[in-house]
Amino acid sequence: MHPSEDFKADRALPPQSEDLVSDLGLARLFSAMAGGDKFVLAVAKAALLSPLARPDEVLYRQGALADCTTHPGFAKELYSLATDALEAHQKVTFWSLNITSESLRYYSVQSLELFFGFLVRLRRLAEVHGPEMASPAFARLCSMLQSELGDGYVKVLNSYLSELKLAQGVVMSAQLGPANRGTAYVLHKAPLRGLRERLSRRGQATYSFGVPQRDDNALRALGELQARGVNIAANALAQSVDHILGFFRSLRTEVAFYVGCLNLQTTLKAKGEPVCTPVPWPAERPGLRAEGLYDPCLSLGMNGRAVGNDVSADAKTLVVVTGANRGGKSTFLRSTGLAQLMMQAGMFAPAGAFASGVCPAVFTHFKRDEDLAMTGGKLDEELARMSVAISRISPGCLLLCNEPFASTNEREGSDIGRQVLLPLAHAGVRVVLVTHLFDLADSLHDEGMENTLFLRAPRQAGAPPFKLIEGAPEPTAYGEDVYRRVFGASPAEVMAPSRGGASDG
Repeated sequence: MHPSEDFKADRALPPQSEDLVSDLGLARLFSAMAGGDKFVLAVAKAALLSPLARPDEVLYRQGALADCTTHPGFAKELYSLATDALEAHQKVTFWSLNITSESLRYYSVQSLELFFGFLVRLRRLAEVHGPEMASPAFARLCSMLQSELGDGYVKVLNSYLSELKLAQGVVMSAQLGPANRGTAYVLHKAPLRGLRERLSRRGQATYSFGVPQRDDNALRALGELQARGVNIAANALAQSVDHILGFFRSLRTEVAFYVGCLNLQTTLKAKGEPVCTPVPWPAERPGLRAEGLYDPCLSLGMNGRAVGNDVSADAKTLVVVTGANRGGKSTFLRSTGLAQLMMQAGMFAPAGAFASGVCPAVFTHFKRDEDLAMTGGKLDEELARMSVAISRISPGCLLLCNEPFASTNEREGSDIGRQVLLPLAHAGVRVVLVTHLFDLADSLHDEGMENTLFLRAPRQAGAPPFKLIEGAPEPTAYGEDVYRRVFGASPAEVMAPSRGGASDG
């Protein structure tokens, strides 16, 4: 998942993660990626909420995902193999309550024998699929597995594991240290003596001693002596187990991300939704460009397809969206944030085409429910959340605002909005604003800034539903839409005299 470091699924998430999950509806996206696998769910959440910071890192992960998309069976088999290895290892336990050199040796040998079979399977998988891999990530993995797990290594490892079972006893040497205490204990390879050699040594003088079977103290002392000789080998074996265990954990974690991407891609394509490989622009090139950009979380929760939008906001740091109620403004806002997060996670984007500048972080400021404890008003709550967000935002970040400061009157809300949003935009923060405050939107339009794009949800008959168009803000709140939705007719129709008779006034 990264050219120079391992991905950690248990990493600390950014402080705004909870808001992102709630405001963008990410829980539904995570669920689709997981496909019922809790581990894939955790990895998907960590990856999406920890965006990559550089275009080259995004492209590296996109290349690996392209290999998985072309060869989905390879990715799923890798994940299954790593999962099976880790689950099988959980059944290998210490046979002693106290961790001694002997129990550590026994545990390590059992673990290495278990992993040995999985490593061989992993090498065979790399031999079959290695030539098919085009990405640096998987090409390097397959090359490493084939070179480091070759036949010679497998033969030597198998031989060592057989010897470390100590079936022929323990052969070790030591030196006399101060006070005639033993020191410099070294475990040696047991000599392989054939029948002829054993017969030829019969009758030769040797120095030996025996321990009676019921002499517990002598047996205990002999066990301690053996433990000193085995200790170094046991520690080395344990380190090898930790190394291989870490490799399988890392493999499972990183491949889990691509399995989650495949799950989501399959679900969206089954609905007929398009996905594309996004183009990450450098952070110095702000703005975005998209064709058919849609909200995948909305699509996952409905039977049909979601409506996509086209937007060209090259070099724009402020995008203002106004227009009719239920015109797709909030959906567009969510789709922008989701596409940005998915792109910077190295995934595909929910669009026919998508390009955007990478940003250090994504922030949201959406409406919240009334404070039931009545400890403060909605405006106080909004200002407090905005203050926290601003303290964390840096130039280049993306801020998605959904009807901010609408909890007060239009004049006051617009004035607050100008004082907050204009300095952010001038400081290089990318802001996408959905607002019903005409005074705010109109004043931003009058600023005439070149780095600002205005979109509008049209109301006129015959306009495509939920499609945004470029256009200046209009001085109407489309109250007639609400009236017609409540009463089933326009105000003029309700107030018109009934046909065939005079009005009663």
